[in-house]
Amino acid sequence: MRRKTMFLMGLAMIGAPAAAAVIGHMTTPPALTLDRLSVLPAPSRAAWQAYIARSATAMARDKAALAAERAGLATVPAPPPEAKTAHGIPLDRDAAWYATDEARVIADNIVSFQTPAGGWGKNQDRTAPPRVRGQMYLPFDTKARANAPADLAGGWSFVGTLDNDATTTEMAFLARAQAARPGAAGEKYRAAFFNGIHYLMAAEFPGGGWPQVYPLQGGYHDALTLNDDNMIEATDLLQRTAAGQGDYAFVPAGVRTAAAAMAARSIAALLDMQVRVGGQPTIWAQQYDPLTRQPVGARNFEPIALATGESAVALRFLMKQPDPSPAMRRAIDAGAAWFAAHALHNVAWTGKEPDGRRLVAEAGAKPLWARFYDPATQKPIFGDRDRSIHDDVNAISLERRNGYAWFNTSGTGVASAYAKWRKQSGG
Repeated sequence: MRRKTMFLMGLAMIGAPAAAAVIGHMTTPPALTLDRLSVLPAPSRAAWQAYIARSATAMARDKAALAAERAGLATVPAPPPEAKTAHGIPLDRDAAWYATDEARVIADNIVSFQTPAGGWGKNQDRTAPPRVRGQMYLPFDTKARANAPADLAGGWSFVGTLDNDATTTEMAFLARAQAARPGAAGEKYRAAFFNGIHYLMAAEFPGGGWPQVYPLQGGYHDALTLNDDNMIEATDLLQRTAAGQGDYAFVPAGVRTAAAAMAARSIAALLDMQVRVGGQPTIWAQQYDPLTRQPVGARNFEPIALATGESAVALRFLMKQPDPSPAMRRAIDAGAAWFAAHALHNVAWTGKEPDGRRLVAEAGAKPLWARFYDPATQKPIFGDRDRSIHDDVNAISLERRNGYAWFNTSGTGVASAYAKWRKQSGG
Protein backbone atom coordinates (compact mmCIF):
# COMPACT_ATOMS: atom_id res chain seq x y z
CA MET A 1 0.00 0.00 0.00
CA ARG A 2 1.09 3.58 -0.58
CA ARG A 3 1.33 6.18 2.12
CA LYS A 4 0.11 9.54 0.86
CA THR A 5 1.11 11.50 3.95
CA MET A 6 3.41 11.16 6.89
CA PHE A 7 1.74 10.16 10.15
CA LEU A 8 3.60 12.13 12.83
CA MET A 9 3.17 9.59 15.62
CA GLY A 10 4.41 10.78 18.98
CA LEU A 11 5.82 14.10 17.78
CA ALA A 12 3.92 17.12 19.09
CA MET A 13 4.96 20.03 16.93
CA ILE A 14 4.87 23.42 18.64
CA GLY A 15 6.41 25.59 15.99
CA ALA A 16 10.00 26.38 15.00
CA PRO A 17 11.02 30.02 15.38
CA ALA A 18 14.18 31.42 13.83
CA ALA A 19 16.12 30.99 17.09
CA ALA A 20 17.06 27.49 18.30
CA ALA A 21 14.00 25.84 19.78
CA VAL A 22 12.57 22.68 21.22
CA ILE A 23 10.11 21.80 18.50
CA GLY A 24 8.50 18.74 20.04
CA HIS A 25 8.81 15.68 22.22
CA MET A 26 8.73 12.06 21.18
CA THR A 27 6.92 9.16 22.81
CA THR A 28 8.13 5.59 22.99
CA PRO A 29 6.55 3.50 20.24
CA PRO A 30 4.21 0.72 21.34
CA ALA A 31 5.25 -2.89 21.62
CA LEU A 32 3.72 -5.46 19.30
CA THR A 33 0.99 -7.00 21.43
CA LEU A 34 -2.29 -8.82 20.88
CA ASP A 35 -4.35 -5.88 22.09
CA ARG A 36 -3.00 -3.74 19.25
CA LEU A 37 -4.27 -6.03 16.49
CA SER A 38 -7.64 -4.29 16.46
CA VAL A 39 -6.10 -1.68 14.13
CA LEU A 40 -5.93 -4.37 11.43
CA PRO A 41 -8.71 -5.66 9.20
CA ALA A 42 -10.14 -8.85 10.67
CA PRO A 43 -8.76 -11.15 7.92
CA SER A 44 -5.20 -9.99 8.71
CA ARG A 45 -5.28 -10.63 12.43
CA ALA A 46 -4.81 -14.41 12.44
CA ALA A 47 -1.31 -14.23 10.95
CA TRP A 48 -0.26 -11.62 13.50
CA GLN A 49 -1.77 -13.59 16.38
CA ALA A 50 0.24 -16.61 15.26
CA TYR A 51 3.38 -14.47 14.96
CA ILE A 52 3.07 -13.08 18.51
CA ALA A 53 2.33 -16.55 19.91
CA ARG A 54 5.35 -17.98 18.06
CA SER A 55 7.56 -15.29 19.52
CA ALA A 56 6.34 -15.93 23.07
CA THR A 57 6.97 -19.65 22.67
CA ALA A 58 10.49 -19.02 21.37
CA MET A 59 11.28 -16.65 24.24
CA ALA A 60 10.07 -19.20 26.79
CA ARG A 61 12.13 -21.93 25.12
CA ASP A 62 15.29 -19.80 25.12
CA LYS A 63 14.92 -18.94 28.81
CA ALA A 64 14.08 -22.52 29.77
CA ALA A 65 17.12 -23.85 27.95
CA LEU A 66 19.45 -21.53 29.86
CA ALA A 67 17.73 -22.30 33.17
CA ALA A 68 18.09 -26.04 32.55
CA GLU A 69 21.80 -25.64 31.85
CA ARG A 70 22.29 -23.68 35.07
CA ALA A 71 20.43 -26.16 37.24
CA GLY A 72 22.93 -27.73 39.64
CA LEU A 73 25.83 -25.45 38.73
CA ALA A 74 27.79 -24.23 41.72
CA THR A 75 28.78 -21.07 39.85
CA VAL A 76 27.19 -19.40 36.84
CA PRO A 77 29.88 -18.73 34.21
CA ALA A 78 30.81 -15.13 33.52
CA PRO A 79 29.34 -13.60 30.35
CA PRO A 80 31.52 -13.76 27.23
CA PRO A 81 33.85 -10.87 26.38
CA GLU A 82 32.31 -7.83 24.77
CA ALA A 83 33.42 -6.35 21.46
CA LYS A 84 32.02 -4.84 18.31
CA THR A 85 29.75 -7.39 16.65
CA ALA A 86 31.92 -7.83 13.57
CA HIS A 87 35.12 -8.09 15.65
CA GLY A 88 36.81 -11.36 14.86
CA ILE A 89 34.40 -12.28 12.05
CA PRO A 90 36.37 -11.47 8.89
CA LEU A 91 34.45 -12.00 5.67
CA ASP A 92 37.11 -10.69 3.29
CA ARG A 93 39.89 -13.30 3.53
CA ASP A 94 40.89 -15.59 0.70
CA ALA A 95 39.10 -18.93 0.54
CA ALA A 96 42.08 -20.89 1.89
CA TRP A 97 42.10 -18.95 5.16
CA TYR A 98 38.67 -20.30 6.13
CA ALA A 99 40.18 -23.79 6.30
CA THR A 100 42.71 -22.70 8.95
CA ASP A 101 42.57 -23.39 12.67
CA GLU A 102 42.16 -19.64 13.25
CA ALA A 103 38.94 -19.64 11.23
CA ARG A 104 37.77 -22.85 12.91
CA VAL A 105 38.04 -21.22 16.37
CA ILE A 106 35.75 -18.41 15.20
CA ALA A 107 33.28 -20.77 13.55
CA ASP A 108 33.12 -22.96 16.66
CA ASN A 109 32.49 -19.91 18.84
CA ILE A 110 29.67 -18.86 16.53
CA VAL A 111 28.03 -22.29 16.61
CA SER A 112 28.27 -22.51 20.39
CA PHE A 113 26.58 -19.14 21.00
CA GLN A 114 23.64 -19.69 18.65
CA THR A 115 20.47 -19.31 20.71
CA PRO A 116 17.88 -22.10 20.82
CA ALA A 117 15.69 -19.91 18.59
CA GLY A 118 18.47 -19.89 15.99
CA GLY A 119 19.79 -16.33 16.15
CA TRP A 120 22.75 -14.67 17.80
CA GLY A 121 23.29 -11.82 20.24
CA LYS A 122 25.37 -8.77 19.47
CA ASN A 123 28.58 -7.07 20.60
CA GLN A 124 30.66 -10.18 21.15
CA ASP A 125 34.28 -11.19 20.50
CA ARG A 126 34.07 -14.25 18.27
CA THR A 127 37.79 -15.05 18.65
CA ALA A 128 37.07 -15.96 22.29
CA PRO A 129 36.53 -19.53 23.52
CA PRO A 130 33.22 -21.24 22.74
CA ARG A 131 30.26 -21.02 25.06
CA VAL A 132 30.20 -23.27 28.12
CA ARG A 133 27.20 -24.75 29.92
CA GLY A 134 25.12 -22.09 31.67
CA GLN A 135 26.86 -19.13 30.08
CA MET A 136 24.71 -16.24 28.86
CA TYR A 137 24.29 -16.02 25.08
CA LEU A 138 25.78 -12.54 24.88
CA PRO A 139 27.76 -10.06 27.01
CA PHE A 140 26.00 -7.49 29.12
CA ASP A 141 26.48 -3.99 27.78
CA THR A 142 28.00 -2.53 30.95
CA LYS A 143 29.28 0.55 29.12
CA ALA A 144 25.72 1.67 28.40
CA ARG A 145 24.33 0.80 31.81
CA ALA A 146 24.14 4.42 33.04
CA ASN A 147 21.72 5.24 30.22
CA ALA A 148 20.20 1.81 29.73
CA PRO A 149 16.42 1.78 29.25
CA ALA A 150 14.17 -0.08 31.63
CA ASP A 151 13.70 -2.94 29.14
CA LEU A 152 17.29 -4.05 29.78
CA ALA A 153 16.49 -4.77 33.43
CA GLY A 154 17.20 -8.36 34.34
CA GLY A 155 19.80 -8.81 31.63
CA TRP A 156 17.56 -10.59 29.09
CA SER A 157 17.97 -8.36 26.05
CA PHE A 158 19.07 -8.80 22.45
CA VAL A 159 19.07 -12.60 22.87
CA GLY A 160 18.65 -13.01 19.15
CA THR A 161 18.93 -9.84 17.08
CA LEU A 162 19.82 -8.33 13.71
CA ASP A 163 21.12 -5.22 15.45
CA ASN A 164 24.76 -4.18 15.00
CA ASP A 165 25.26 -6.70 12.16
CA ALA A 166 24.45 -9.64 14.42
CA THR A 167 23.11 -12.94 13.04
CA THR A 168 23.63 -12.06 9.38
CA THR A 169 27.40 -11.68 9.92
CA GLU A 170 27.59 -14.99 11.78
CA MET A 171 25.63 -16.72 9.02
CA ALA A 172 27.86 -15.30 6.29
CA PHE A 173 30.95 -16.54 8.13
CA LEU A 174 29.47 -20.01 8.59
CA ALA A 175 28.81 -20.19 4.85
CA ARG A 176 32.48 -19.43 4.20
CA ALA A 177 33.67 -21.83 6.90
CA GLN A 178 31.61 -24.75 5.62
CA ALA A 179 32.76 -24.15 2.04
CA ALA A 180 36.32 -24.71 3.22
CA ARG A 181 35.30 -27.99 4.89
CA PRO A 182 33.28 -30.15 2.51
CA GLY A 183 31.89 -33.31 4.00
CA ALA A 184 31.52 -34.18 7.67
CA ALA A 185 33.99 -31.55 8.90
CA GLY A 186 31.66 -28.75 7.82
CA GLU A 187 28.36 -30.33 8.79
CA LYS A 188 27.94 -28.50 12.11
CA TYR A 189 28.47 -25.18 10.33
CA ARG A 190 25.88 -26.02 7.70
CA ALA A 191 23.43 -27.11 10.39
CA ALA A 192 23.91 -23.82 12.28
CA PHE A 193 23.42 -21.86 9.05
CA PHE A 194 20.11 -23.63 8.39
CA ASN A 195 19.03 -22.91 11.96
CA GLY A 196 19.77 -19.26 11.18
CA ILE A 197 17.54 -19.42 8.10
CA HIS A 198 14.74 -20.89 10.22
CA TYR A 199 15.28 -18.07 12.71
CA LEU A 200 14.84 -15.47 9.94
CA MET A 201 11.72 -17.28 8.76
CA ALA A 202 10.23 -17.31 12.26
CA ALA A 203 11.17 -13.68 12.91
CA GLU A 204 9.84 -12.35 9.60
CA PHE A 205 6.76 -10.19 10.02
CA PRO A 206 3.64 -11.14 8.03
CA GLY A 207 4.17 -9.30 4.76
CA GLY A 208 7.94 -8.93 5.14
CA GLY A 209 10.62 -7.29 7.24
CA TRP A 210 12.01 -8.07 10.69
CA PRO A 211 12.03 -6.60 14.20
CA GLN A 212 15.29 -5.44 15.72
CA VAL A 213 15.11 -8.20 18.33
CA TYR A 214 13.48 -11.63 18.09
CA PRO A 215 11.90 -13.16 20.11
CA LEU A 216 10.07 -9.89 20.65
CA GLN A 217 11.50 -7.83 23.48
CA GLY A 218 9.00 -4.97 23.62
CA GLY A 219 9.22 -1.24 22.98
CA TYR A 220 10.94 0.02 19.85
CA HIS A 221 12.78 -3.33 19.56
CA ASP A 222 9.53 -4.74 18.09
CA ALA A 223 9.50 -2.19 15.27
CA LEU A 224 10.11 -3.12 11.65
CA THR A 225 13.71 -1.99 11.56
CA LEU A 226 16.00 -0.49 8.95
CA ASN A 227 18.28 0.95 11.63
CA ASP A 228 21.91 -0.21 11.37
CA ASP A 229 20.90 -1.66 7.98
CA ASN A 230 19.16 -4.64 9.63
CA MET A 231 16.59 -5.15 6.90
CA ILE A 232 18.99 -4.62 4.01
CA GLU A 233 21.66 -6.95 5.36
CA ALA A 234 19.11 -9.69 6.01
CA THR A 235 17.66 -9.31 2.52
CA ASP A 236 21.11 -9.33 0.92
CA LEU A 237 22.04 -12.52 2.78
CA LEU A 238 18.79 -14.16 1.70
CA GLN A 239 19.40 -13.22 -1.92
CA ARG A 240 22.86 -14.81 -1.78
CA THR A 241 21.32 -17.89 -0.18
CA ALA A 242 18.62 -18.06 -2.86
CA ALA A 243 21.20 -17.81 -5.65
CA GLY A 244 22.95 -20.92 -4.30
CA GLN A 245 26.33 -20.03 -5.74
CA GLY A 246 29.85 -20.00 -4.31
CA ASP A 247 29.75 -20.31 -0.51
CA TYR A 248 26.01 -20.97 -0.72
CA ALA A 249 26.12 -23.83 -3.23
CA PHE A 250 25.37 -26.27 -0.38
CA VAL A 251 21.89 -24.82 0.15
CA PRO A 252 19.18 -27.22 -1.10
CA ALA A 253 16.46 -26.11 -3.49
CA GLY A 254 13.70 -25.90 -0.87
CA VAL A 255 15.68 -23.56 1.37
CA ARG A 256 16.71 -21.47 -1.63
CA THR A 257 13.05 -21.08 -2.62
CA ALA A 258 12.10 -20.01 0.90
CA ALA A 259 14.99 -17.53 1.01
CA ALA A 260 13.98 -16.05 -2.34
CA ALA A 261 10.41 -15.58 -1.13
CA MET A 262 11.56 -13.82 2.06
CA ALA A 263 13.86 -11.52 0.07
CA ALA A 264 11.08 -10.65 -2.36
CA ARG A 265 8.68 -9.80 0.47
CA SER A 266 11.33 -7.65 2.09
CA ILE A 267 11.93 -5.65 -1.07
CA ALA A 268 8.20 -5.16 -1.59
CA ALA A 269 7.90 -3.90 2.00
CA LEU A 270 10.88 -1.60 1.50
CA LEU A 271 9.28 0.01 -1.54
CA ASP A 272 6.02 0.41 0.36
CA MET A 273 7.77 2.10 3.29
CA GLN A 274 9.44 4.86 1.29
CA VAL A 275 7.96 7.90 3.03
CA ARG A 276 5.70 10.10 0.94
CA VAL A 277 5.21 13.76 1.77
CA GLY A 278 2.48 15.54 -0.16
CA GLY A 279 2.31 12.54 -2.49
CA GLN A 280 6.04 12.76 -3.30
CA PRO A 281 8.31 9.83 -2.35
CA THR A 282 11.32 10.91 -0.28
CA ILE A 283 13.56 8.46 1.62
CA TRP A 284 13.07 6.06 4.56
CA ALA A 285 12.71 6.19 8.32
CA GLN A 286 14.77 4.10 10.73
CA GLN A 287 11.85 2.15 12.18
CA TYR A 288 8.20 1.51 11.39
CA ASP A 289 5.20 0.27 13.29
CA PRO A 290 4.97 -3.30 11.92
CA LEU A 291 1.16 -3.18 11.85
CA THR A 292 0.64 0.17 10.12
CA ARG A 293 4.04 0.64 8.46
CA GLN A 294 4.06 4.20 9.68
CA PRO A 295 7.39 5.57 10.94
CA VAL A 296 8.03 5.50 14.67
CA GLY A 297 10.83 6.70 16.92
CA ALA A 298 13.24 4.50 18.85
CA ARG A 299 15.55 5.55 21.66
CA ASN A 300 14.77 8.79 23.49
CA PHE A 301 17.00 10.79 21.15
CA GLU A 302 15.83 9.08 17.94
CA PRO A 303 12.56 10.77 16.90
CA ILE A 304 10.31 9.99 13.98
CA ALA A 305 12.39 11.18 11.06
CA LEU A 306 13.73 10.56 7.59
CA ALA A 307 17.04 8.75 8.19
CA THR A 308 19.83 9.45 5.72
CA GLY A 309 22.32 6.73 6.65
CA GLU A 310 19.87 3.85 6.36
CA SER A 311 18.26 5.38 3.28
CA ALA A 312 21.59 5.64 1.48
CA VAL A 313 22.21 1.94 2.08
CA ALA A 314 18.68 1.10 0.91
CA LEU A 315 19.17 3.06 -2.30
CA ARG A 316 22.51 1.45 -3.09
CA PHE A 317 20.96 -1.96 -2.44
CA LEU A 318 18.13 -1.25 -4.87
CA MET A 319 20.65 -0.04 -7.45
CA LYS A 320 22.37 -3.44 -7.23
CA GLN A 321 19.24 -5.33 -8.22
CA PRO A 322 19.36 -6.90 -11.68
CA ASP A 323 16.58 -5.90 -14.05
CA PRO A 324 14.99 -3.40 -11.62
CA SER A 325 11.22 -3.11 -11.77
CA PRO A 326 9.52 0.21 -12.59
CA ALA A 327 8.71 0.57 -8.88
CA MET A 328 12.38 0.16 -7.99
CA ARG A 329 13.37 2.71 -10.58
CA ARG A 330 10.89 5.23 -9.25
CA ALA A 331 12.12 4.67 -5.70
CA ILE A 332 15.75 5.13 -6.72
CA ASP A 333 15.08 8.26 -8.77
CA ALA A 334 13.05 9.86 -5.98
CA GLY A 335 15.55 8.95 -3.27
CA ALA A 336 18.53 10.27 -5.22
CA ALA A 337 16.65 13.50 -5.96
CA TRP A 338 15.84 13.93 -2.27
CA PHE A 339 19.48 13.58 -1.26
CA ALA A 340 20.56 16.08 -3.91
CA ALA A 341 18.03 18.62 -2.63
CA HIS A 342 18.83 18.31 1.08
CA ALA A 343 22.57 18.64 1.38
CA LEU A 344 23.93 21.11 3.95
CA HIS A 345 26.53 23.44 2.46
CA ASN A 346 29.23 25.63 3.98
CA VAL A 347 29.02 24.02 7.43
CA ALA A 348 31.30 21.61 9.29
CA TRP A 349 30.82 19.24 12.23
CA THR A 350 33.73 19.79 14.60
CA GLY A 351 35.68 17.31 16.68
CA LYS A 352 35.25 16.82 20.42
CA GLU A 353 36.59 20.20 21.48
CA PRO A 354 36.50 21.32 25.14
CA ASP A 355 32.91 22.50 24.74
CA GLY A 356 31.87 19.46 22.69
CA ARG A 357 31.16 18.87 19.03
CA ARG A 358 29.41 21.70 17.24
CA LEU A 359 28.06 22.58 13.81
CA VAL A 360 29.92 25.67 12.61
CA ALA A 361 29.99 27.81 9.49
CA GLU A 362 32.83 26.93 7.12
CA ALA A 363 32.89 28.34 3.63
CA GLY A 364 33.62 25.76 0.97
CA ALA A 365 33.19 22.76 3.29
CA LYS A 366 32.18 19.50 1.68
CA PRO A 367 28.42 18.86 1.79
CA LEU A 368 26.94 17.17 4.84
CA TRP A 369 23.62 15.53 5.52
CA ALA A 370 21.98 15.45 8.92
CA ARG A 371 21.21 12.00 10.23
CA PHE A 372 17.55 12.94 10.75
CA TYR A 373 15.18 15.22 8.85
CA ASP A 374 11.73 16.18 10.00
CA PRO A 375 9.32 14.57 7.52
CA ALA A 376 7.00 17.59 7.57
CA THR A 377 9.47 20.49 7.26
CA GLN A 378 12.25 18.48 5.53
CA LYS A 379 14.75 20.20 7.84
CA PRO A 380 17.32 18.61 10.18
CA ILE A 381 16.18 17.64 13.67
CA PHE A 382 18.07 16.39 16.72
CA GLY A 383 16.95 14.45 19.79
CA ASP A 384 18.15 14.44 23.39
CA ARG A 385 18.01 12.02 26.31
CA ASP A 386 14.98 13.80 27.78
CA ARG A 387 13.02 13.05 24.55
CA SER A 388 13.07 16.68 23.48
CA ILE A 389 13.40 17.34 19.76
CA HIS A 390 15.49 20.31 18.63
CA ASP A 391 16.07 22.20 15.40
CA ASP A 392 19.68 23.06 16.35
CA VAL A 393 22.27 20.39 17.19
CA ASN A 394 24.28 22.92 19.17
CA ALA A 395 21.39 23.19 21.63
CA ILE A 396 21.31 19.54 22.73
CA SER A 397 23.26 18.16 25.68
CA LEU A 398 27.02 17.74 25.57
CA GLU A 399 26.68 14.01 26.12
CA ARG A 400 24.46 13.56 23.06
CA ARG A 401 26.41 15.97 20.84
CA ASN A 402 29.55 13.95 21.50
CA GLY A 403 27.92 10.55 21.63
CA TYR A 404 25.94 10.23 18.40
CA ALA A 405 26.58 10.49 14.67
CA TRP A 406 24.39 13.52 13.88
CA PHE A 407 25.90 14.18 10.44
CA ASN A 408 27.28 12.11 7.60
CA THR A 409 28.40 12.29 3.97
CA SER A 410 25.99 9.59 2.77
CA GLY A 411 24.52 11.76 0.03
CA THR A 412 27.90 11.98 -1.74
CA GLY A 413 27.97 8.20 -2.06
CA VAL A 414 24.38 8.15 -3.24
CA ALA A 415 25.14 10.70 -5.97
CA SER A 416 28.14 8.72 -7.20
CA ALA A 417 26.28 5.41 -7.20
CA TYR A 418 23.24 6.97 -8.86
CA ALA A 419 25.27 8.43 -11.73
CA LYS A 420 26.85 5.04 -12.34
CA TRP A 421 23.52 3.24 -12.06
CA ARG A 422 21.80 5.53 -14.57
CA LYS A 423 24.60 5.01 -17.04
CA GLN A 424 24.57 1.22 -16.65
CA SER A 425 20.81 0.83 -16.53
CA GLY A 426 20.04 3.13 -19.41
CA GLY A 427 18.61 5.78 -17.06
